[in-house]
Amino acid sequence: MAPKRESGKLVAENRKARFNYDIEEKLEAGVALKGSEVKSLRAGKANIAESYASDERGELYLINAHIAEYSGAARDGHAPTRPRKLLLHSREIARLLGAIQRQGMTVVPLKLYFNARGIAKVELGLAKGKKLHDKRETEKKRDWDRQKGRLMREKG
Repeated sequence: MAPKRESGKLVAENRKARFNYDIEEKLEAGVALKGSEVKSLRAGKANIAESYASDERGELYLINAHIAEYSGAARDGHAPTRPRKLLLHSREIARLLGAIQRQGMTVVPLKLYFNARGIAKVELGLAKGKKLHDKRETEKKRDWDRQKGRLMREKG
């Protein structure tokens, strides 16, 4: 039996998603990857900032996620932005697709990481888009929290 690792390694994080969307629910999904993609992820060469999950023939695919080509892979490399199948239970897929179609929600990737067993996973968020005034409100709250923290440190 292989030794257990303490925790996973974060490969990419979508920090913009929390600003642009209200995250209603989070869930973890596996990703179907090629060997050169896994090598590239272990090197930390991925970007999920502009990616989203889309329905194609009743399955969810991760669209527009950029995983850089692995230099060690000769001719059997991969396309950097190819659609990648998300591995979820059929009940979870049905629930997500229902929320997308009925409630106008979006499925956005929040994190791409390796779990404790060394398997590539993506944390998905079921999200609703924020309006411009909501984004401004979020920014004001974050600035106030930052300023409040500074004041508390100065006062002791």
